[in-house]
Amino acid sequence: MQIRKTYQNINPTLLYDEIKEFVQRQGVTLNQNRLDAYSIPTDSSSFIYRGTLTFNVQGKEGLRVHIIGTDKGETKLVLDSDDVLFPKDKITALEDDLNFMLGSYEPGE
Repeated sequence: MQIRKTYQNINPTLLYDEIKEFVQRQGVTLNQNRLDAYSIPTDSSSFIYRGTLTFNVQGKEGLRVHIIGTDKGETKLVLDSDDVLFPKDKITALEDDLNFMLGSYEPGE
């Protein structure tokens, strides 16, 4: 299953940290944990953030998270889950947590 979300004016590092905590509450193990910052060519004091998180369930990758965005602008989130290892009820609980905590940052909310 894949979930895609777009947020406005949220610090991508906050989104990264929230996702990490929400997913770990689902009883999975953090495998890959990487967050990079790249300066914007036209404004060296602003950054684009790129984060990747992977989580293992029973020793196999069950969930992969990608985040890319800026502090003052758009941040995109993609969650890719293995439906067998990370079942729909867990992804629904994760999405509910995200909507409750960060829904006000989604355009049109």
